[in-house]
Amino acid sequence: MHVPQLIIDLALILGAAGIITLLFRRLKQPMVLGYIIAGFIVSPNFKLFPSIGDATGIKVWSEIGVIFLLFSLGLEFSFKKLMRVGGTAAITAFTEIACITVAGFFVGQWMGWSFMDSIFLGGLLASSSTTIIIRAFEELGIKKKPFTKIVFGVLVIEDIVVILMMVLLSTMAVSKQFQGTEMILTVLKLLFFLALWFLAGIFLLPTFLKKMEKYINGETLLVISIALCFGMVILATKVGFSAELGAFIMGSIIAETTSSEKVEHLIQPVKDLFGAIFFVSVGMLINPEMIIEYKWPVLWITLLTIVGKCFSTTLGAILSGQPLKQAIQVGMSMAQVGEFAFIIATLGMTLGVTSDFLFPVAVGTSAITTFTTPYMIKFSLPFYNWLEKVLPKKWIEGLNRYSASSQTLQGESDWKKVLRSYVRVIILNAVVMLAIILLCKYYVGPFLMKHIANPFWANVATVVLGMVAMAPFIWAMVVQRIQSIAYKSLWLDSKYNRGPLVVAELMRSIVAVLLVGFFMNQFFPLLPSLVATILAMLVVLVMVRSQLQKFYNRIESRFLTNLNARETAAEAEKAKQLVTLPWDAQVSEIDIDPWSSLVDIPLEQLQLREKYGINIGAIRRGDITIFTPSRTEKLFPYDKITVIGNESQLEEFNKMASASVNQDKTNEAAGNGENIALVSIVVDENNGLTGKTLRNSGIREHTQALVVGIARGGEKMLNPSSDTVFQWEDVVWLVGDRKRIQEFRG
Repeated sequence: MHVPQLIIDLALILGAAGIITLLFRRLKQPMVLGYIIAGFIVSPNFKLFPSIGDATGIKVWSEIGVIFLLFSLGLEFSFKKLMRVGGTAAITAFTEIACITVAGFFVGQWMGWSFMDSIFLGGLLASSSTTIIIRAFEELGIKKKPFTKIVFGVLVIEDIVVILMMVLLSTMAVSKQFQGTEMILTVLKLLFFLALWFLAGIFLLPTFLKKMEKYINGETLLVISIALCFGMVILATKVGFSAELGAFIMGSIIAETTSSEKVEHLIQPVKDLFGAIFFVSVGMLINPEMIIEYKWPVLWITLLTIVGKCFSTTLGAILSGQPLKQAIQVGMSMAQVGEFAFIIATLGMTLGVTSDFLFPVAVGTSAITTFTTPYMIKFSLPFYNWLEKVLPKKWIEGLNRYSASSQTLQGESDWKKVLRSYVRVIILNAVVMLAIILLCKYYVGPFLMKHIANPFWANVATVVLGMVAMAPFIWAMVVQRIQSIAYKSLWLDSKYNRGPLVVAELMRSIVAVLLVGFFMNQFFPLLPSLVATILAMLVVLVMVRSQLQKFYNRIESRFLTNLNARETAAEAEKAKQLVTLPWDAQVSEIDIDPWSSLVDIPLEQLQLREKYGINIGAIRRGDITIFTPSRTEKLFPYDKITVIGNESQLEEFNKMASASVNQDKTNEAAGNGENIALVSIVVDENNGLTGKTLRNSGIREHTQALVVGIARGGEKMLNPSSDTVFQWEDVVWLVGDRKRIQEFRG
């Protein structure tokens, strides 16, 4: 029986990969490097062992491997995760990427390389290796150190930037030159489709998975996920982008669903298999003679990677406000090129725009920096100690002052919040309206032209269908009010704020009118288009306003529900497990006995926190609920108070209060439909709490809630004092009005 050559090649590839990676595991070296060496062994460039016979088939399998690698990367990424990365990691990452990309280009030019070779060299140096860095952190036992959080944040941003860079490099490769206007149009086109795919994906995909949940098992979910991945790959290539971008986008959309962890688990073996084939195929391209021939470029680029990435990343961390010690640790952790270097180098070869030597140079640089990374991380602290002795004291003191002044992040101004709300409304609705316009112009219009004999009536039908589809989003663009405390405070604070707010309202209305006019003009001359635009806007804004409001609210509600489904499910799971705080604390409701010694005494004098270690989160008095009562508030007979403390504290307090305790270990502290809840927030750049004390943070004033606990790493503080200073990534637990807390959390 004849065995196809592709099966023989796969047996050879996987056998070599399995043996070599076992050896590399024993030597505690990266698996990726083992796959590359296995590829070299089975390649025609290594004569001692059998070589593969069907290079074309292996190339197809390796392309599938890249798709699965990017799909898996998308599953690990989420847009919310990117928003939580923080300013420190963002400034560090963009500084490092800009410096090393430009330096790589000029080093390529200095060595006499072509323009495209130099551009691709800068691109492949832009990312570091997540796999190698994590392995080094684990082996050195420093994965929980503070600076590692910045490193992981930088890696997330690097991955996103490099994926976008691949799109731009592909565009440049096709046009064979750098044209500023074309690059700008490509970026705008990319942003438009990213926003459209994200909005459509979040609106449709979670709803579909939820409705089909009872019919989906592990096998079906795996098949559906892979189908969605390849479907987005096809869609991305149809609109002019790379297959890798499509795979990443679909992965990031699924990452926002409640099925993300399950899909990630199911896809892991598939990714490992095809990823191994890809990296083995990378090794097959290694030509030792070419590496030896280009040994000097390998040396220069290796030095550029180690020195340049260390310096640029350290500089970025210092600019972001990190202390010199932490900045150096971050910089020396990033001194290597990542797996994306192989993908970018392969992209250049596939497009036929880079020279043959670029790939072996990238492999040689990657191999050397892989081995140097653990030593760079290990010697970062001794290097800082040496640098501290060498640098002038004035420099050290200046850097420390700059770091200290930068650590305290200020909260966002009301104007910033309001403007961000306007930009969000305009961009999101404009993206959907543009998508409907393009759909009508290129698909609906031509379809109706084929089935309606009269072109005029075909155009009328297309416009009517388009306007019906756009009507809810036109209403949202023009009429929907900005519902925020910041907007109300600006409007009421000063009459000088009202003029700019009115201008902002007019601007979004103008954008809506321009989009509708542009749509009309695609099918009718200018003058009829203007008349039709005016009539259409009157119909939308006057005649069917209430219906559109209800319809848009349903659309928005579904989108937000799908977007927050993952967090909602996590909170529900916590509630199911009867966990309210990350330590032994409970939320209880106590009835105040008419003869209790607590009656008619201000809370300040009762000193309940000092005596019993408990906090009063709310007082329910008949139909009135007093959230986070002030120090001067008194307790009256038959009041129901929401109390937070551990079991022994509550028992002791109950004895003194002579009241019955109804302990409820759920998040509904006050019960009976009241909106009192236990909610956690994370201290980050959005709330501006870092460096502030509990007293001057303004939490009580903004949320009418009580801070009952702070989780900081392994430390847990129940009922913290008012002098407690918030630190970055503290988990703060509050009891109070759920809605106000969620508004503050943003």
